[in-house]
Amino acid sequence: MLTLLIRFALRNTLRHRLRSSLTVLGIVVAILAFGLLRTVVSAWYAGADAASDKRLIVRNSISLIFPLPLSYAEKLRGMEGVTAIGWMNWFNGVYIDERNFFPQFAVDRNSHFNLYPEFILPPEQLRAFQNDRRGAVVGRKLANRFGWKIGDTVPLKGTIYPGTWEFVVRGIYSGRHANTDEGQFLFQWDYLNERMRQTAPGRVNQIGIYLLQIRDGRDAAAISRRVDAEFKNSLAETLTETEKAFNLGFIAMTGAIVNAIQIVSFVVIVIIMAVMANTMAMAARERIAEYATLKALGFAPRIVAGLVYAESLLLALIGGAIGIAATEPAARIVGTQLDNIFPVFNVAPETVWMQLAACTIVGLSAAVIPAARAMRVRIVDGLRAVA
Repeated sequence: MLTLLIRFALRNTLRHRLRSSLTVLGIVVAILAFGLLRTVVSAWYAGADAASDKRLIVRNSISLIFPLPLSYAEKLRGMEGVTAIGWMNWFNGVYIDERNFFPQFAVDRNSHFNLYPEFILPPEQLRAFQNDRRGAVVGRKLANRFGWKIGDTVPLKGTIYPGTWEFVVRGIYSGRHANTDEGQFLFQWDYLNERMRQTAPGRVNQIGIYLLQIRDGRDAAAISRRVDAEFKNSLAETLTETEKAFNLGFIAMTGAIVNAIQIVSFVVIVIIMAVMANTMAMAARERIAEYATLKALGFAPRIVAGLVYAESLLLALIGGAIGIAATEPAARIVGTQLDNIFPVFNVAPETVWMQLAACTIVGLSAAVIPAARAMRVRIVDGLRAVA
């Protein structure tokens, strides 16, 4: 019976090829748009999703723009449950033009790549970076974006830290996972501190955030409380949180945008559902006589309704399959244009499943009313339409 339904559905879809083609095209566009919008949302949360549960971020409790003293390092290193520490400062330099934005951090040269094992850097490149005060390590995606190679000099015009800074690319790291950020520019914090000692002595030995590696992620809350208690009532009180919570804090600042994108993605599906329902209603009206004839031959009303559902599902799944197949190459093109905003722009498996679910729901929902009408068609009225 299932084979019969599929054969009938396939023949019915081919009877009005233009209408069917336009309907499929609409579904393709809707499912593709839905997939891209969901990928934007996934890219927004990529940093939080890639965060380790064994890394804590320690920052000034007032705001990120207020630094912490370097003297905190030894106390943090001695905290129970802490296995390693590092630190970084946001640099925010300009490369040639302000449109060439990418994340730039001054990091502790000895600990940073131990704290981030997802950054894969050849040992010889790590040594070259550590031995060169002006050395820098860049992500592979960032290097490809600007055509940088090992040994190239990269000039940055400082904004937070004024002056012209020149760095030498000593390493190019790759991501261990698909969601690893390969768009960062990392250089030695010691070099930054030395320049500040010469040009702005009041800004010497200041840390943007501390990075703590802990033994067990389940102890994150307890360790965070101990850290903040240690520096309570000091000149620079701390706020300690997991890396994921830290990243989600930035996302919360743009929560309205993320919510708007999610709403639009579902509105697209609702619109194509209405278009699909109209197509199936037209098809059902044209086939009233056929449904009456099938009933006269002894077919049960549920079989007649099954024909409507099968045709609707077939159209939706064909369009959905094409839309899903087109999402990955489209995401690569879009991601290339937005790599300065979204360093990770990959189609998640969850997005593909949501697309498949969306086109299935569209196919089933669009057939509900036409199928009900087909079941209620009386044989006499249907055959009268033929006459």
